[in-house]
Amino acid sequence: MFDGPFDVFALIIAIIAILIAIKASSQAAELRRKLNALEEMFYAQRRVVQPPPLMPAQVPAEAPATTAAEPPPLAPEAEAAPPPLVTEEVAPPPLAASTEADATPPSLPAPEPGFEERLGTRWVVWIGGLALALGGFFMVRYSIEAGLLGPGVRVFLGGLFATALLGAGEWSRRKESISSIAALPIANIPAILTAAGTAVAFATVYAAYALYGFLVPATAFVLLGIVAMCTLAAALLHGPALAGLGVVGAFVTPILVSSGKPDYWALYIYLAIVTAASFGLARIRLWRWLAVTTIAFAVLWIFPGLDTGRIQVAPHAFHVIAGFVLAALLVVCGFMFGPDIEDGEIEPVSSSSLGAYLFGAMLIVLSSAHADLALIAFTLLVGGTLFVAWRAPSATGALGAAAATVFIVFAEWAVRANPDMLVLPGGPMPGVGPVATDGSVTLHLVLAAIFAAGFGIAGFLAQGRSNSAIIPVVWSAAGVATPIAILVALYARIAHLDRSIPFAILAVLLAAAFGAATESLSRREDRPGAATSVALFATGTLGALALALTFALEKGWLTIALALMSLGTAWISLQRPIPVLRRLAAVFAAIVTARIGYDPRIVGEAVGTTPIFNWLLWGYGLPAASFWGASIFLRRRADDPPLRVVESAAILFTALLAFTEIRHLATGGNMTDAPSLLEFALQVCITLAMAIGLERLRLRSHSIVHNVGAVVLTVIAGLISVFGLLILENPLIWRTDVGGAVFNLLLLGYALPAVLMLLLSYAVAGERGKVYANTIAGGALVFALAYVTLEIRRFYHGPILSTGPTTGAEQYTYSIGWLGFGVVLLGVGILVNSERARLASAAVIALTILKAFVIDMSTLTGVYRALSFMCLGVVLVAIGWLYQRILFRRQVAPPPAPQAGS
Repeated sequence: MFDGPFDVFALIIAIIAILIAIKASSQAAELRRKLNALEEMFYAQRRVVQPPPLMPAQVPAEAPATTAAEPPPLAPEAEAAPPPLVTEEVAPPPLAASTEADATPPSLPAPEPGFEERLGTRWVVWIGGLALALGGFFMVRYSIEAGLLGPGVRVFLGGLFATALLGAGEWSRRKESISSIAALPIANIPAILTAAGTAVAFATVYAAYALYGFLVPATAFVLLGIVAMCTLAAALLHGPALAGLGVVGAFVTPILVSSGKPDYWALYIYLAIVTAASFGLARIRLWRWLAVTTIAFAVLWIFPGLDTGRIQVAPHAFHVIAGFVLAALLVVCGFMFGPDIEDGEIEPVSSSSLGAYLFGAMLIVLSSAHADLALIAFTLLVGGTLFVAWRAPSATGALGAAAATVFIVFAEWAVRANPDMLVLPGGPMPGVGPVATDGSVTLHLVLAAIFAAGFGIAGFLAQGRSNSAIIPVVWSAAGVATPIAILVALYARIAHLDRSIPFAILAVLLAAAFGAATESLSRREDRPGAATSVALFATGTLGALALALTFALEKGWLTIALALMSLGTAWISLQRPIPVLRRLAAVFAAIVTARIGYDPRIVGEAVGTTPIFNWLLWGYGLPAASFWGASIFLRRRADDPPLRVVESAAILFTALLAFTEIRHLATGGNMTDAPSLLEFALQVCITLAMAIGLERLRLRSHSIVHNVGAVVLTVIAGLISVFGLLILENPLIWRTDVGGAVFNLLLLGYALPAVLMLLLSYAVAGERGKVYANTIAGGALVFALAYVTLEIRRFYHGPILSTGPTTGAEQYTYSIGWLGFGVVLLGVGILVNSERARLASAAVIALTILKAFVIDMSTLTGVYRALSFMCLGVVLVAIGWLYQRILFRRQVAPPPAPQAGS
């Protein structure tokens, strides 16, 4: 009910509307007078246009015709006028056209109405009609609150007021001679008066039945039906204005005239009659907006009874069932009494009308905690949707709504029994948990079987029935998605997401059914949408198999099984070239990748302590092998996004296998320990080896994934080398036991990476940029020199390199070692004619010279200083001799021969 401020506001609107109406009436009279004056002036100045007279040259040629028939008489003005002087023969215009032009005056374009005209001719009338209807409602309310009149008198006065409004509307319509059934272009007073009268009539009958009990349900039903039919007939005469106001008033009436104890049966019987009248009017006049408005109001009227402590299921179920039946009979195109439509076209209003009532039925099921009656009503509506969509293709879009609501109902049922699924960091959500009113498990299982079979079988049988491509696709999508969604919800509710062999068997049976449907459809003749439908059933087959693996396996085995599904899907795509299968292989790869992100150890704490041969080998190795195999199968047909996804997964799992196994080995199975020199060394070596392999592979495959993967692995190896081996775990800085004299961590962490970097630099030489290759070669030189330095340090200090002073002999050995390393590089450069090796030798020797003059001169004493510089000098001279005599030997030109006469 409305309060005092609303009443004041309505009164102000009414006063303003009266003032505007008076002003608009005077302005309209003035405009009508001016328009009449303009019309008289126009007709007074108009001249009759006659055809020109015949020329003398034309008279003999037309003499036979003139003797046979009398010419039409000329107007007096034409007879009196002399013939015009012309020098050319002019053809006379057609007589019929001239006569028609004389008879019909030219029409003037109608000017667009301005703001003031709209205000005075339309808005004022609409507001006035609304004010009349509200006045009747408020009069009823005031009489109730003040106790002025008895219930019988109130009802009588309400009916009398409605009759007066209807009579005034009909009188004004006949007086204005508005007899055309077509909708009026402007808001007219007869339509508004009739609309207000019908709204008051609805309110009067409803109040007599629901508030005062004067009418039994049968009588109220008849009277409301009579009012609805009268509204329908009046709207046929008065146009859409009456239909709109009448429908809005009818649906708003239960709010304005209400009682303390709501009677949902009376309410929903009343709304059913209003809905039938509105749908009937919308069907006769083909007003889609009226049907959509009615559906929106009908769905909104479901909500008032849902928030009560104990919902009355029966009247709510009647409301959605009645609305669904009326929409199917009158709104759905091509079904029973609905409008006609071309075959194979999905009409939005037809589909959304059924979907709206399905949504309402779903709300009733959820609000009633899955009461049996609510579930039965929901099942009837879902079955009705399948039946209507089967007979009327225009409502095929409602299949999506049916499938979605079915999944929501079962998913909510599963979560209701498993509140731990909604546990958040702050604790479980309040109010979530199993209650005593939960629906029966047996009933849900029966309904699940009915829904799965209904959608699946109908989705298969609907193939080939339509010439449209979209309709069989919608059927197949609903037929595949709904059974799978129901199976997942039942598994969550009954098995509580634990391992369940019975559900795995059900998933295998479902996969077999989808597989048989795929084979059957693939053998049929090509029809519109057949390829996509086959792809959807194939997707359902693989999805059901994946669910079977999920239900039957645990943790690591599920990861392996899903990876093998990607391999199997890629192989099937070769046997059955269905485009969606390639995408499914990529989807399985993405799922396995996401699974690894959730738990990198795959099986949690049960990885095991055995190096290499543990769960990481199976959990990462088998998926990596599966993805490599799947990429080989997929590459045989095309290089497309699905192939690139699978190739990326193959590279990722290969790298993860190496990294996790290295970490497991380096930490002794406790994978939460801090990294060590051994771990960094193995990671760099393995990453560089994989980068070399990808560089070789990309030359044959020309795959962008292999190309990018090689670069990414090289960058990762470089980062680990610099930050891990040279900084974080450098044995010169941190106390680290490097092991034995020769076979130690220095060989693994510095010498072997240097060799692999060198090989990688040669692998990319000529294939990538010079800077890229030279940077990798420079890294190889740095790590080789670091290995020489650290081995000398190991010789003097033992396995712990970070302790003890540096003696003169050690400094001298560094210089000799660096110098010898430079000489070896120079020799290699000369033997293999490698400019890069010779330049590396020059860099090492230059570094040695710098060390000699900066460090040795200040720190070495005695014989070590002398020997350091002597050896450096001898080596430099020898290098100069090699460059002069071997590398850049110049041929000396022989002296010129003496002349004979000299």
